[in-house]
Amino acid sequence: MDGLFSKIRTAAEFIRTRTELRPSTGIILGTGLSGLAREMDIVCEIEYGEIPFFVRSTVESHQGKLIFGQIGGKPVVAMKGRFHYYEGYTLQQITFPVRVMKALGVETLLISNAAGCLNPLWKKGDLMVISDHINLLGDNPLIGRNDDRLGPRFPDMSDAYSKDLIQLAESVALDQKIQIRKGVYAAMTGPCLETASEYRLLRAIGADAIGMSTVPEAIVASHQGTRVFGISILTDDCFPDVLKPVALSEILEVAGHAEPLMTKLMAGIISKLT
Repeated sequence: MDGLFSKIRTAAEFIRTRTELRPSTGIILGTGLSGLAREMDIVCEIEYGEIPFFVRSTVESHQGKLIFGQIGGKPVVAMKGRFHYYEGYTLQQITFPVRVMKALGVETLLISNAAGCLNPLWKKGDLMVISDHINLLGDNPLIGRNDDRLGPRFPDMSDAYSKDLIQLAESVALDQKIQIRKGVYAAMTGPCLETASEYRLLRAIGADAIGMSTVPEAIVASHQGTRVFGISILTDDCFPDVLKPVALSEILEVAGHAEPLMTKLMAGIISKLT
């Protein structure tokens, strides 16, 4: 764990040589969801490959840049592209950027993703604010020896997705006339999409959406005391009795149509953060 602490410090020190901006808010932009970066007054962009101990995104829709700038006058850092378990990385590697964000001064983390819709009352294209999650990855980024400098051995997850931030999002959505859902996100490893029977199981255990990310980042953020807000764009219908094949191009198309509303919501939340 001394090694992890040292790696975090080394990466943060390198980033500070490239920008003087001190972000208080971090953003993780999910599959096909890079539009929020266009709302930023960008002061610096750093390729992941330049940052010590960062791995590289291998997914075609994830560009692999750390972007620094301002949204609504607030200093932010955004991951334009994230890492996934199915790419062959460990959960510690996947969540390393969240650790570095904390070292840079980030206190609030906004996480976005594209997810499958399990709730039969909703439809693809809807925005779902994450109220809780179910970890079905079969792993946890905190497994192993704990370093008390990074967080407690047994972190509490009862407020993994900040109730205060959810309330703020609901207020912003009401002001901007944006319809949002609120539900439970389940994470599985991927990269294959689930079977009809798996969708039935997921719905039976209380999941409203299914994806392949977000949960590891939320766990590490909670461990280190970073507030988390999570949001999913529901990009495909996962209803087992009428299940149809879906392609990545279709998921990206739906995400692209819904992204402007998500961007508007996220920008509104950031502008109101204290």
